[in-house]
Amino acid sequence: MKKKRRSESGTLKKLEAALKQEREKSSEYLNRLTYLQADFENYRKRVEKSLREVAQLSKEKLIVNLLNVIDELELALRSGRATEDKQALIEGVEMTLKKMDTALAEEGLAKIVAVGKAFNPEKHELVTKVPTKNHNENVIIEEVRKGYMLKDKVIRPSMVKIATSVGVTS
Repeated sequence: MKKKRRSESGTLKKLEAALKQEREKSSEYLNRLTYLQADFENYRKRVEKSLREVAQLSKEKLIVNLLNVIDELELALRSGRATEDKQALIEGVEMTLKKMDTALAEEGLAKIVAVGKAFNPEKHELVTKVPTKNHNENVIIEEVRKGYMLKDKVIRPSMVKIATSVGVTS
């Protein structure tokens, strides 16, 4: 009986030692996990800050370009008020518009080419159908308002009139 108790006592001590060792491991793993969570949270905050800074720099660049366009428009208005030559005013405004187009193109903005193309509901918004014999069915014959894409995304569809068979209108 004493042997059995000694054996049980030895087994109990071994189990207690193993349990203590596993608790220490568990505590170490918990500490590691806590540090990893804190590191990840700090990383996430750095990435968010970096993304905000990139977005801010992009806005800044666009605004600086648009400020140049505003300067050009103000100059065109002053020149237009000081002269009777309206052609010079028109040319100044056209030049300014080209500068604005260039500034926006640098940011990835592109006009949607519509007239002469087949109607595409992803890029075009239908204003009306025009009965005609001169154009194929569903071909855009007039652009009422320009549409734009930013990179590969339509941000404003073109408003268009399309051709339809004579006798069909909407």
